[in-house]
Amino acid sequence: MGQLEGKTAVVTGGSTGIGLATAVRLADEGAYVFVTGRREAELEAAVKTIGTDRATAVVGDIGKPEDLDRLYEAVRARGQGLDVLVANAAIGSFMTLEQTTEEHFDQTFAVNTRGTLFTVQKALPLLNDGASIVLVGSTAADRGMEAFGAYAASKAAVRSFARTWSTELKGRGIRVNVVSPAWIETPGGTAAFGDEETARAIKEQVAATVPKGRMGQPEEAAAVVAFLASDQSSYVVGANVYVDGGENQT
Repeated sequence: MGQLEGKTAVVTGGSTGIGLATAVRLADEGAYVFVTGRREAELEAAVKTIGTDRATAVVGDIGKPEDLDRLYEAVRARGQGLDVLVANAAIGSFMTLEQTTEEHFDQTFAVNTRGTLFTVQKALPLLNDGASIVLVGSTAADRGMEAFGAYAASKAAVRSFARTWSTELKGRGIRVNVVSPAWIETPGGTAAFGDEETARAIKEQVAATVPKGRMGQPEEAAAVVAFLASDQSSYVVGANVYVDGGENQT
């Protein structure tokens, strides 16, 4: 029997990368998983990977309140409430202060910050007492990396949300924690850096500077999410857990 047997979970941005790996891991632990994302074909493929008897796909953009409403209506219709919410969906493109446009700033915060807030707020009526909320942050929030300004600030807000919401939801026994990955090999990560050549150069740089000597894999981040989703982390509240190969710890 898995750690999440009989539980119901939602994973936003669940079609690829960390989101997909997380959905697979939660399902392997016994949860029934609702996954959402903007691309229908990728979501359908994700459900096949997770298991058609263990997952439901709901196409949607967390930046659109009506899409979140449709997601949670599907969860409500199942009739078992919600035990695990993984707010993973995010976007990232990188510009220096000089390059930043209003559109870039607004898009980044609309999804990463505003979208995360309403993902959690709209789930509140469905969350069972004792549920676990896991927000996916980023180590960029704690570092002054060039061209990461708006992205890092949006993720710093996510980390702050976990502290506040942990206090606000303590009466229901709902725990809120953050997982902050660093360099994880995902399709989205490659795309964010523009091309394969740039991504390859970054991977080589990471290998040279990270104590672990390589980039992380989505499954390694998913394992930490699963821990925070389960009762094994029952005394972990409002925490920010790094999945960074030691890069920000040494």
